[in-house]
Amino acid sequence: MKRRVLLLSMVSTLALSACGSKFKRYNGPRVTRVIVYKGQRKMHLMHNGKALRSYDIGLGFAPYEHKREEGDGRTPEGEYIIDRRNPNSEFHLSIGIDYPNAQDIAKAKAAGVKPGGDIFIHGRPSKYAKGGRDWTAGCIAVTNKEIEQIYAMVENGTPISIYP
Repeated sequence: MKRRVLLLSMVSTLALSACGSKFKRYNGPRVTRVIVYKGQRKMHLMHNGKALRSYDIGLGFAPYEHKREEGDGRTPEGEYIIDRRNPNSEFHLSIGIDYPNAQDIAKAKAAGVKPGGDIFIHGRPSKYAKGGRDWTAGCIAVTNKEIEQIYAMVENGTPISIYP
């Protein structure tokens, strides 16, 4: 009897800890593209032209126009790839965007500036947990619960289109 109670206790603990994990599972259709509309503050996870999920987003603190240089607070515009993930992000979870690409680097070099980098889709630190529209240094922000879904759904190598 004691063994049974101990076993049930262990199983309950494991089940509860799995529910509280920030790492979710996703078994639906593959996300084939991420589309971001900066002006609408919307991001869509797409499967062959159909939106699987849509999210309200926050952007860089200077959200208009394409990112030109390090520290300008702008979110890039253009065609990129999801290229990395950070399970220990300061912003709960994050997935990386391969900004700057060759074109961004060439433009920055011609202007005599550094293009910047470390652009991610990520969650929110506690001071922005209740919202706040455009506060990042150029990243795309969603809620922590939403980044858990996105982290599970979007694979490295997924194209991302960021429009004005």
